[in-house]
Amino acid sequence: MKRWLSITVLLLAALMFAAVAAADDDHGKHEGEHHGKKDDDHANRGHTTRFTFAFTNTDNGSCGIPWATLQEKRTFVVKENNDGTFRLFRFDRGAFTTIGGTSPGACDTTGQHGHTVVPGVTGRFGGYLVGTVEATSFNPNAPCASSAVCATRSGFLATYFTNAQYSCDQNSMDCKFNFNYTAAKGQTLLFRHWQDKGKGAGTQLQEEFHGDIATI
Repeated sequence: MKRWLSITVLLLAALMFAAVAAADDDHGKHEGEHHGKKDDDHANRGHTTRFTFAFTNTDNGSCGIPWATLQEKRTFVVKENNDGTFRLFRFDRGAFTTIGGTSPGACDTTGQHGHTVVPGVTGRFGGYLVGTVEATSFNPNAPCASSAVCATRSGFLATYFTNAQYSCDQNSMDCKFNFNYTAAKGQTLLFRHWQDKGKGAGTQLQEEFHGDIATI
């Protein structure tokens, strides 16, 4: 579940980062490979922990079909609520290269979009996913098997939480996401911006697609 962030999304992401940082300061925020690191404020302040992973990912479009390879940096921000729940932010950003075939917006039924995209189209993406984790414990110092595991949503939850229940994996309205992708200029395209955003999860998912990255 992106373009190089639009002004709106950049501002929203910045505000979310600022909100997490501000809360922290008052007490003293698809799956691949490469390296990961943890920026730990937990030991000093006990409230917010950040984890960052760089890896290669494959992204699906509106038809549920892979459309691009992503070179991605993913940051998880865990904010403790001190009541057995944790606010979990995920921020993604990086570069994409199209695989070729069905365009990401091809199955959008609400607006203008294309149908196919040639391989090798490049661009930037960014976005966020946020929800709530309920767990019996959180261990920010738990050993990570590999970035290929910990960068994934399921792997991250299994590694750092015990008995985790995540609102974005349930029938819940407590989940929100917004990912935007924009192709670089100088490429011959019918559409060059695609957005995947929504709220809720499971049976309560309300997802919207806008635009496309498409040649035809």
